[in-house]
Amino acid sequence: MHHEPESGSSTSGKSKWTYFEPVQVTEKGVAVIRINCPGKMNTVSDTMRAEVERLWKADVESNASIKAVVFISSKPDNFIAGADINMIKSTPNKADLKRVCMEGHDTFDVIAKRGIPTVAAINGACLGGGLEWALHCDYRIATTSKKTVLGLPEVKLGLLPGWGGTQLLRPLVGLQAALDMMLTGKNIRPDRALKMGLVNETVDPASLERVAIQAAAELAAGTLKPVRRAKPLAQRLIEDTPAGRAVVWKKVTETVAKNTGGHYPSPPAIVDCVRHGYGAPTKRAALEYEAQKFSEMAATPQSAALIGLFDGTTALKKNPFGAPARRVETVAVLGAGLMGAGIAQVSCEKGLRVLLKDRDAASVSKGIKYISDNQAAKLKKRRATKFDTDLALSRVVPLADDDTLWQRSFAQADLVIEAVPENLDLKHRVIQQAEQYLPEHCVFATNTSALPIADIAKASTRPQNVIGMHYFSPVPMMPLLEVIPHAGTAKEACAAAMQVGTRQGKTAIVVKDVPGFYVNRCLGPFLVEACALVEAGVGLEKLDKAIKAYGLPVGPLTSADEVGMDVAHHVQAFLAAADLGERMGGSDAGIMREMVGKGMLGRKAGKGFYVYEGKKGKRINPEALAMAKGIVKQDLKLSTQEIQDRAISRFVNEAVMCLQDGIISSPVDGDIGAVFGIGFPPFLGGPFRMLDQRGAAAYADMMRGFAERFGPQFEPCQLLQDMAASGKKFHS
Repeated sequence: MHHEPESGSSTSGKSKWTYFEPVQVTEKGVAVIRINCPGKMNTVSDTMRAEVERLWKADVESNASIKAVVFISSKPDNFIAGADINMIKSTPNKADLKRVCMEGHDTFDVIAKRGIPTVAAINGACLGGGLEWALHCDYRIATTSKKTVLGLPEVKLGLLPGWGGTQLLRPLVGLQAALDMMLTGKNIRPDRALKMGLVNETVDPASLERVAIQAAAELAAGTLKPVRRAKPLAQRLIEDTPAGRAVVWKKVTETVAKNTGGHYPSPPAIVDCVRHGYGAPTKRAALEYEAQKFSEMAATPQSAALIGLFDGTTALKKNPFGAPARRVETVAVLGAGLMGAGIAQVSCEKGLRVLLKDRDAASVSKGIKYISDNQAAKLKKRRATKFDTDLALSRVVPLADDDTLWQRSFAQADLVIEAVPENLDLKHRVIQQAEQYLPEHCVFATNTSALPIADIAKASTRPQNVIGMHYFSPVPMMPLLEVIPHAGTAKEACAAAMQVGTRQGKTAIVVKDVPGFYVNRCLGPFLVEACALVEAGVGLEKLDKAIKAYGLPVGPLTSADEVGMDVAHHVQAFLAAADLGERMGGSDAGIMREMVGKGMLGRKAGKGFYVYEGKKGKRINPEALAMAKGIVKQDLKLSTQEIQDRAISRFVNEAVMCLQDGIISSPVDGDIGAVFGIGFPPFLGGPFRMLDQRGAAAYADMMRGFAERFGPQFEPCQLLQDMAASGKKFHS
């Protein structure tokens, strides 16, 4: 967005600034300062902050004709996307970040000293330091563009708003809304921002600059006064009285403790900063307290881990195979069950045309209903508009075997994703049937959690076009995609699969074609160890609670119930018969086999390790409890830490083995796969960053101790032993 102001002066020629364009002044005395950082996004760094101060002193401070200022971005869809993360990472002593934060306030003091109104004209991302920049302004105007979002997402990086957010947001939107924004890091859409008082106006993107200049002129003339949203009486009683606030602090402290499990230090620090602001002797003192807390959070291992995940996710958006020669526009999904329907949903929502095919109209209808119900839920929660949901559904073409229309439709497919049950013969029949009608360039992807891609490709007349795309259930919720080429897969097919995965909103990692691929391969020994721990006398509920307390979203027994005992047992049995050898030792997982035999398949059957009672929730299954007691070999009376370390080390050792064997290409892929695939604790950053923090030598020693006590399945793999001996880290 770059419109010339209606008229006025400008410093001509090339900008003397790196992060800004020459200041332009309208006839009414409104200076337009355009933010235009090098690179694709505007981000706040210390050098950018210092430059705006120099620009202000050079071009605004002494110019008496300037009566007001508009800050606007020259970049499309981006006001300021936040602070430059590299600035935080490259500051060796994080205590120095307090000075950086306070110098930012000094800059805004310089701007405020001139005594003229400032307007933030926001189009696109206005996040973190970008929103704090806008909060320092007197007036905020946001466009109604779909790309415009406002938020303070620092908590997602283990940080807190360090440029005044904890103090400036609350007076505008109220205490509860401010805490909600900062503790969740959620994005706020323009219409919501207007209602809550975060912005003063919303406008069409084409009108932004004109309206902002007009507002600035009227603010200067005194004909426009920013109006703060009036609080309802109930809100005033809660937020503006000591007794009411005491209730808020108690409730929010309890909620934070419950949601974080005590693993994340930044949410309590955010609450602390906001609370401190009420009693601080001066605004400067409150800002200093916030800056001090920001520097402390930046020094935590949790922040380093979360920033590592952020960097890794960003790096994985780049397609390692380059852009495919032909862009995929039409995706055919074979199988309209939960997986197929989920794949169809994430495809149609992102603008891909979807051919959803199953054996008959009734089966396809179930898939369409799944997508339709999920779209209705998004509409109800205001996560999408009626237009968005209708448009997404209009992109799905339902097809059935008994309708010849599917054959003509498949002739237009650029990529097929097969999501039929895990049966090699069935997958062979499906690929042979489809290939009769697919164009030569069409890539055939199979969504399998265990079957070798090379074996599936044997049925194809174009094996070079066959690739694995392993999605995780439920597909719309789980962010990971494993892309698995077999030895003969063409680079073009790899490029197409990666491009589609990224367009579907997935973080895709490339994995070697081996049994279990990466995530399930690591899960195998972990599941076996869960059964071994039951045999060692660990109660079912204690086991689940111990692993959840470690930081995983659910314990192994709940996980088995959720994915289905038959599926969990199938993966375990498949891997036990594969190439992992004694690393799958320690238990034969007989309890899972017995439960499958009795139809105790987990949530879908109403009972597994737990009994599911609708709205009443769940309780431990007495049948499973009796089975568990029957397989106890000896109660070792293991501590919670021993339970956690035994189970997690089996997963971690296999992850390192996967790096050693080239199944994954980097520790970054391994960390992202574990965190996004099974919910490995994000505050640890993944298995490899966790090893860097705990020390490979200490971890290998612990595993050797387990190997001596419990068996060779705990023997640390060669790469872990090498890292322990060398003292090197997986992440430099």
